[in-house]
Amino acid sequence: MKDLDANRIKQILSSSAEVDVNYQGVPIWIDSLNEDGKTAIVQSLDNRKKGEKTTVEIRELEEE
Repeated sequence: MKDLDANRIKQILSSSAEVDVNYQGVPIWIDSLNEDGKTAIVQSLDNRKKGEKTTVEIRELEEE
C-alpha cells in the first residue's frame, strides 16, 4: 500500500476507474478533497448507504 497526497486524490476523483483506498484498514470512498489540500471527506464503503461522511487527514489514506 502507498500513502496518498493531494495530487493523487485529485487524480482518483477525476478518474472513471474504481481505485481501492483504505482509511485505518477500512475500504473507503473519497467524496472530495478539502480546500486546505490536507484533508478529504470520505465515507466507509460498508456505511455508504447511510451517508455518514467523515473528514480525515489525507496522509492517513492508503491506496492498495
